[in-house]
Amino acid sequence: MAAGEGKKKAFRVGKIAIVGRPNVGKSTLLNALLGERIAIVSRHAQTTRDRIAGILTQEGVQYVFLDTPGVHSPRNRLGDRMNTVSEDASAECDVVLFLSDLTNDPKPGLSKIDQAIVAALPAGKPVILVLNKVDRLKDKTALLPVLESLGSAHSFAAIVPISALKNRGTERILAEVKDLLPKGELLFEEDELSDRPTRFFVSEFVREQILQKTREEVPHGVAVTVESFDESKKVPHIDVVIHVDKESHKPIIIGKKGSLLREVGTQARARVEELLGKHVHLAIRVRVTPGWYENERDLATLGYGSAEGRARREKETR
Repeated sequence: MAAGEGKKKAFRVGKIAIVGRPNVGKSTLLNALLGERIAIVSRHAQTTRDRIAGILTQEGVQYVFLDTPGVHSPRNRLGDRMNTVSEDASAECDVVLFLSDLTNDPKPGLSKIDQAIVAALPAGKPVILVLNKVDRLKDKTALLPVLESLGSAHSFAAIVPISALKNRGTERILAEVKDLLPKGELLFEEDELSDRPTRFFVSEFVREQILQKTREEVPHGVAVTVESFDESKKVPHIDVVIHVDKESHKPIIIGKKGSLLREVGTQARARVEELLGKHVHLAIRVRVTPGWYENERDLATLGYGSAEGRARREKETR
């Protein structure tokens, strides 16, 4: 046996919650850190509705990043649950990445909303402030007084200015997080990318297309479920249902002579095929499920219930 053979690698391992307001770039940051586009993004607030673990394993360290819904003032039970998901991720993690963003005319210190979010984070957890969208600043010298004021706003473990969209500053985040992670055994296999099953990403890829192609209140009233996933055939067959809150939204999603629904299906299928590395048949239909975001049973059925309920549904649709 060669020297060192049979010995376990020494790893730093831990969970890192990415938290912040809606639309500050949390999912974009997760994708940039992983180098893979697993989290859906859109211009709409509250695009992320659930916790998604993105796993990055490098030499001697395994980062388990937890992308979370934006912390907001909820208007329904779905919103309540989204805030709870974010709170739970902060409670179970080893390190918090608190993400804020830079406006075109940056002001010193944290906004009142950001102050409230930071104050609610669990005590004793190291918090790294990640300041996103610094590419907005033409005069980079204007960033210095902002960073100085942020340093006195809270005892952050570090402050890292980045551009998640342009993937600038992410290596600094990894370096700062690494030193804060405990030593331990791997939580996932080294080649794993996420803790979510394929059907979760199928439903998210379909929802992403709807978010990108519709406006106003329609996206917030849409949920997507995978009704069946048959891999026994040469070309896997996936049946998907788009749930809309109102009858008037159904023709919007379908489009003139089915044009929008075909476009959604074509582009979502391309993402699924990229994920699986093979062709799939993706069948999509639209169903009206009134007030689903206020109904506990509907929330559970549509995948927004407890972790136990979600696991049960995923098992039933296999």
